[in-house]
Amino acid sequence: MAEPHVKKPSFWSRLHEALTKQSSGYAYPTAKTFSETALIPLADIMTLYERDPTCKASVDLLAASSVGMGFYTTANEKYEMAEDAKRAVDKFNEDVNLDGLLNDMARVLIACGNDFWLKLTPKRLGDLCRIPIDAVEKIEQSYVQNSNLKIPYKVEGFKLKHIYGEDSLRPEAVIHWRINCVGQSAFGIGILQVLLHTLTINSDKRPAYAWMKSKIEKIIPNIFAKYAGPHVVVQLEGQKEETIKKLEAAIKNAPEEGAWLFSGAKNVSVNPVTIDPRSRFEFYIDHIVNQFYLGCETPLPRLFSTPGFTEASANAALDLQAMLIKPVQRYIKRQVERDIFDVVLAQEGFNPAEAQIRLNWGSPETPEVIAADLIHAAELGLIRSEEFRKNAVKFGWELWEPQQQSNASQEVKK
Repeated sequence: MAEPHVKKPSFWSRLHEALTKQSSGYAYPTAKTFSETALIPLADIMTLYERDPTCKASVDLLAASSVGMGFYTTANEKYEMAEDAKRAVDKFNEDVNLDGLLNDMARVLIACGNDFWLKLTPKRLGDLCRIPIDAVEKIEQSYVQNSNLKIPYKVEGFKLKHIYGEDSLRPEAVIHWRINCVGQSAFGIGILQVLLHTLTINSDKRPAYAWMKSKIEKIIPNIFAKYAGPHVVVQLEGQKEETIKKLEAAIKNAPEEGAWLFSGAKNVSVNPVTIDPRSRFEFYIDHIVNQFYLGCETPLPRLFSTPGFTEASANAALDLQAMLIKPVQRYIKRQVERDIFDVVLAQEGFNPAEAQIRLNWGSPETPEVIAADLIHAAELGLIRSEEFRKNAVKFGWELWEPQQQSNASQEVKK
């Protein structure tokens, strides 16, 4: 008899269950803790990623370069239970779709420097889910113990926003991914924060580069619409006052594509209103756009938008980009091994220190077999004749089966 179909609980029901269970736990801050909020809301940073083509393309490229190649696991071959330990970790990775989680996480991590995963069952790690990036409102920290110094020491909890339950998750229930931590902040910094920050020098405030770029992009279509079909002033002799009023109304209600405007004068003349050719703004625009590209930390925009960006320049830029990617890869690798692999091994009864399950980027390397090596191995008796024949076929050799070869010899004798 077939088992009845059971509907899997939704993400929000699982999240609610995890928050209400004692296993996920709460952290009620004491008087010695303090709360920190992100200087720029993480949701605002992801909005820039979603709506600006340059930001999205740059983040996607860096994320794909970091984790897009996938990964495989290896174990310590000297450990007697290495195969079983590796099998347990691989099964967990497949059950939770760790490869997909890392791909989704990498984009958010690179964009805003943070991402949060919830361990639905922290006492026995069985499932993981990503917390919405705007869910964590504050990170609660404690100071150095037995000291009067006000130096942050340890994360005590993650305070959720009201719409997500307004509870505080214990640090054991959360995997906090963060890069580029500056100063005492518990939040990381991604590549897009610098584009949203303003800068104040001697009470003079510079707007954010994201604002300036979007302002330029807003003005350019307006300039095109205004001067592609310019206003035209027609001067007519003996114009009356009521005509001037109509002219004033026409100016105020002028369409974007341009209008014909009439004014009084002794002589008749037609004068299109054009932009001053001496107005040169491209240098200022280039500076702002270049700063924006520097903030994105990838040569991708230049490859598609800049004339004369040669292959040599592209290769040099990609080499520099690799220097930014490698620290991110190392960080993700160590975090996965410590907070996921070691936990899974321990709860399955293995020794994580001896098993040494490691995450490796890319695909496992397979040794290249050369025909000469295959023949030499057969001569030394390292492989059997049937093994040699099967491998020789892979090199394109046309070999007959022994019975077919015997029949062919008899036909030749006849």
